[in-house]
Amino acid sequence: MGLLKDWRDHAYGLDERTPEGQAFWKAYFEVEKGIYEKLLTNPEQRVEGTIPELAAYYGTDIETMTGFLDGIDESLKVPNDLEEATEDTKMVIQIDTEKLYMNMVQCNAQWLYELPQWDAIYSKEKREELYKKEKSSHTVIKPPKIGRNDPCPCGSGKKYKKCCGANV
Repeated sequence: MGLLKDWRDHAYGLDERTPEGQAFWKAYFEVEKGIYEKLLTNPEQRVEGTIPELAAYYGTDIETMTGFLDGIDESLKVPNDLEEATEDTKMVIQIDTEKLYMNMVQCNAQWLYELPQWDAIYSKEKREELYKKEKSSHTVIKPPKIGRNDPCPCGSGKKYKKCCGANV
């Protein structure tokens, strides 16, 4: 069985409404925050190693490190192949700061996108711009409804009801 499957089975098999599930996720988010604080201190750094080596470097266990790698994968310059990862597989963590910030916003992880380390990476204005860009990227804007008596958008000069709207 792969490390990623083990992580997902355990983590997502817990009911977050139970004391056990709440304790698990609280502990995980604390470790995750610590890793991000370290990563964002030197955002250009390329960190590589096996999952056990990375876990030791960041002061956590293999399962938690696997979960962290799963969560950050879309924010890396080059994603890792976690599906096939074993304890001997080399992983690379080299973050794309813009993707990472926007993914944190998308997940509503305020405790992460408000870390003080972001101040040295992006100005407040740039962070606000990225925040708005991410939030608006999921907004569906409906085109204005064409009234029956409005001019037809095809440019024929006829009323919509007598032209393209007649087929509707």
